[in-house]
Amino acid sequence: MMNMGSRLINELREKVLKSSVQVFRALSEERGDVPGWVLVVLMTTGLVTGIWTLAAPRIDAILRNSLDSMSGIR
Repeated sequence: MMNMGSRLINELREKVLKSSVQVFRALSEERGDVPGWVLVVLMTTGLVTGIWTLAAPRIDAILRNSLDSMSGIR
């Protein structure tokens, strides 16, 4: 009984090892789409900058109002 269990464990271990080697090889050969990622980063930066430029005065007013209202809480 013990021999059959250890044989099963060894077979499973070999299958897992083979699968991990295949996955590792597939991932190491994947180069990705570098220009696409650069475009995503640049577009995200542009959107954040644009939104921040439009929202900065309002965010500043909200922050100042909340800090002014908290200064009298002591």
